[in-house]
Amino acid sequence: MPRILLINDTAKPIGDLRDALVDAGHEVLGVVDGVSALLKAVETHLPDVVILDVDSPSRDALEQLAMLHRHAPRPVVMFSANGDEQLIRAAVGAGVAAYVVDGLSPSRLHPIIQVALARFEQESQLRQQLEGVQQQLQDRKLIDQAKGLLMEKRGMSERDAYAALRQQAMRQNLKLADVARRILSMADLLG
Repeated sequence: MPRILLINDTAKPIGDLRDALVDAGHEVLGVVDGVSALLKAVETHLPDVVILDVDSPSRDALEQLAMLHRHAPRPVVMFSANGDEQLIRAAVGAGVAAYVVDGLSPSRLHPIIQVALARFEQESQLRQQLEGVQQQLQDRKLIDQAKGLLMEKRGMSERDAYAALRQQAMRQNLKLADVARRILSMADLLG
């Protein structure tokens, strides 16, 4: 069962939600009043899931969630009384995996948490794929720059420049992008 951190940003008590989570077998790591200490609370407790109960997500709450999403990403479930479409979009944009309007019934908690976990996992995989593609593009750019430098300085064809980079990478047991990075660094050093 996921370990859960509760954030209460309402005037109402959150004890019923805590009790329902404990009864369902979840470990509730703590209850934090207000979102101002959200990032610190997550770094301290290291929860698997963050559940936020708000009347309506404020700008400060959305900013805190966006910071959490950037610095310590976790699945976030938000229970809110406000079903405004723009607020829902803003909350999802800030990293909320499940936004539930007026639905804090104990029987729905487990499936909602499972949906949040699944969406978070899917988003994490997409983010890793995106980072991989961005790295490949950056590597390709470096290789092209190094090829261009070899073509300019040594009068090589593009094919020969690529072959030279490839041979160097194999000799040094390095990635092609690492060899290109070294060549470009040396060129900067030598002017």
